[in-house]
Amino acid sequence: MSQIEAAKAEAGAGDAHAASPGYRYYVLGILILIYMLNFLDRQIIGILAAPLKAEFNLSDSQFGLLGGLAFALLYSTLAIPIAWLADRFSRVWIMTGALTLWSGFTALCGVAGGFGSLFLCRMGVGIGEAGGVAPAYSLIADYFPKSQRARALAAYAFGIPLGMAAGTLVGGLLAATWGWRTAFIVVGVLGVLVAPVLRLTVKDPKRGGLDVEPSAPVARPVEAPPVEAHKAPPFMQVVRTLAPKPSFWLLSFGAAASSVCGYGVAAWLPSFFMRSFGLSLSQTAWYYSAIVLVGGVAGIWLGGSMADRLGKKSKSAYPLTPAIAFLISVPCFILAMNSGAVVGAVMPGSDPNGFASLALAFAIFLIPTGLNLVWLGPITAAVQHLGGPAMRTTASALFLLINNLLGIAVGIYYFGWMSDLLRPTFGEESLRWAIYTGMGFYLLSSALFICASRTLKKDWVD
Repeated sequence: MSQIEAAKAEAGAGDAHAASPGYRYYVLGILILIYMLNFLDRQIIGILAAPLKAEFNLSDSQFGLLGGLAFALLYSTLAIPIAWLADRFSRVWIMTGALTLWSGFTALCGVAGGFGSLFLCRMGVGIGEAGGVAPAYSLIADYFPKSQRARALAAYAFGIPLGMAAGTLVGGLLAATWGWRTAFIVVGVLGVLVAPVLRLTVKDPKRGGLDVEPSAPVARPVEAPPVEAHKAPPFMQVVRTLAPKPSFWLLSFGAAASSVCGYGVAAWLPSFFMRSFGLSLSQTAWYYSAIVLVGGVAGIWLGGSMADRLGKKSKSAYPLTPAIAFLISVPCFILAMNSGAVVGAVMPGSDPNGFASLALAFAIFLIPTGLNLVWLGPITAAVQHLGGPAMRTTASALFLLINNLLGIAVGIYYFGWMSDLLRPTFGEESLRWAIYTGMGFYLLSSALFICASRTLKKDWVD
């Protein structure tokens, strides 16, 4: 801990060049942990769908509102003013308060007495999480040089599969043993305990301090640009900078289209495994958490590393990498969901939900689970370069507004609504067909990212 404190003291001067590599990676590690808690608290409701629906007598559409609109409405809109503050004041203080708030409301979900109170608590989680992501993007961009940013942001995005896996496993096992209320309370209290660690060990680096890298070794740290050069611009100036750029809209709506399916499938696959594969709550917790952890981490790192390498030759690689990934993932998803039929064709008379089918589905699900997260590193890195260093947090928040308002609010509700709509025709298999229809959003995302690959070079700001 003494080495971390020494490095932290160096970074405390506000110059990102002064921070040792060890401290930079320590900061990245803390941010990954917080992002993990972010997604743990956000996604835990997916594995708790069955007990929540049973206790409060909810339809799939109503549960979609809990997982989507209740969280996304204030999460997306409040991110803008919070990001405006983060471009002017301490990003670390803002993230500390945000973590405490969303964790506290997660714990309160465990004492909800009905649909209305649970809806309000989920809104509270969204309010807190509104301050958790955009400031972190900005911190990472100021701790890592441009040549490493896509990989650093991809590493930060490890918090997504780690959080989803932890939420699925821990939430499912706690709910199966002690009930869903205990699951909410335990994970909420955990976040409250981590908040002081962030505040006491992480410093804000100087904004834009690594945007001009030294061309040769020097005896002392390179002096960062004057503070005035990176003074936070007015909000409308950020809007006027981004709005005329086609790349901003193509990247934002491309990410949003992928998130409609990504968030929706992540929230509803646990229910699909229980309904269509016949798994219990605890079995689903182990099964799905392993898929998310292995596939998600591999996919995120693949996207970040590929974009950093290919991006040196062409900026178009940033959106093209996820575009290709989505085109591959769609048929893999459909094949994985029909593993029983594949095994039945090869082994007539076998159990469609037996070990062979589950093992085949697990292996195939790893592919789209990884590919569907490839976009995170490349696209978030590209958004960081659509404006100057002083507007990165606000630019990220505007991007996240579009991505999350459509991705979370629409995505999770869409699959629940479509499942209810198709239930008279397909019965218990209606969720399967709802997921089939959602695959079209990945195809739309690919098309938008391909278009972005043609405009990004012109809109890029070094």
